[in-house]
Amino acid sequence: MAADRIYYEIRVEGLLDSHWEAWFSGLQLGSDGAQTVISGLLPDQAALHGLLAKVRDLGLCLISVRRLDPDEAEKRDHR
Repeated sequence: MAADRIYYEIRVEGLLDSHWEAWFSGLQLGSDGAQTVISGLLPDQAALHGLLAKVRDLGLCLISVRRLDPDEAEKRDHR
């Protein structure tokens, strides 16, 4: 059974500007103080692990990984 795409919010220490969006496969980048928030839909767990490998490869300090329910994700997309 195939799962629907899931909305994730990944927080890392430090600020990345928008030119890094291409590196993160078009996911949205935002900032929250001294942290970068990487967010968007991912098709499966393999894609999430690939994204986390990119965070590791850049030497970024991972703060949190959060899976959002569909209602919360829709509210964030409409901001």
